[in-house]
Amino acid sequence: MSDFGFESTADEVLEGKDLSGRTAFITGGYSGLGKETARAMAAKGAHVILSGRDQSKLDEAAKEIADETGAKVDTLAADLASLDSVRKAGAEARDRFEKIDLLINNAGVMACPYSETADGFEMQFGTNHLGHFQLTKELMPLVEKGERQRIVNLSSRGHHIDRVHLDDPNFDNRDYDKWQSYGQSKTANILFTVGLEERFGDKGIHSYALHPGGIMTNLGRHMTEEDMAWMRKRMEENAKESGQSPQGFKTIPQGAATTCWAATADELEGKGGVYCEDCHVAPQDDTDPTGGVRSYALDKDNANRLWTLSEQLVGDSFTA
Repeated sequence: MSDFGFESTADEVLEGKDLSGRTAFITGGYSGLGKETARAMAAKGAHVILSGRDQSKLDEAAKEIADETGAKVDTLAADLASLDSVRKAGAEARDRFEKIDLLINNAGVMACPYSETADGFEMQFGTNHLGHFQLTKELMPLVEKGERQRIVNLSSRGHHIDRVHLDDPNFDNRDYDKWQSYGQSKTANILFTVGLEERFGDKGIHSYALHPGGIMTNLGRHMTEEDMAWMRKRMEENAKESGQSPQGFKTIPQGAATTCWAATADELEGKGGVYCEDCHVAPQDDTDPTGGVRSYALDKDNANRLWTLSEQLVGDSFTA
């Protein structure tokens, strides 16, 4: 069992760790959890590559982190809502960088009104899952050149809301619900983790999904006051149902802790395909509303079907 928990921060988790010589690639790296993860890892000597849509924000964050930590910080512009942008970024990354030891798929959108990616996918599934699926495929040659490689996919307890509708992931034949869409995309992040572990685990590349906690970041930029009230009520009711007091929200340094733990914890060495929360591997649980990972999110058959569907949707083969 991990020595860390709900209140641990990224810096606490990385205390005593030496990440010099390690390269960490972080999507959504210029704000919120991604930026804090990058800062904490850079402070331990990692070479950090920040990725995101906005080059000016990337430059600003890179300078700030480099000035504070003295670490080498690079940037790579990529829009996860455009497969063309992702492929171009992948080619640029393979040209510019030698390796990636830690791939942190951190970026995401949450509870947005219905919209579509450049390729016509529903925005949350298209960005949170398919964009990262394609980017990981593009970066895998660099990951394969790394050492003690780990891929960390940020999911959420939101995966409790819904499973992946493999017959209709883009809401073509059902009414759009922004929370069901978010839940589906977060379940997809876990299934992608299971699929990665099955295909690349025997190469020493291990994959982890995680719930960072409830945190106030710009991820919630689409949320209305009504949405916030609904989320608080849901947290309170779930806690009451399980006989616990509601945990409340984490700070950004606390929210980045489980990412840093999944990327570096010694106790995870050599094993992946798991879902973590509060700096520990969560148990499989289909009833607890306040924690655990749902069995449908770890199901290998679901993971393989999603992998095949993802290859079909992006029009690309992703094999070990």
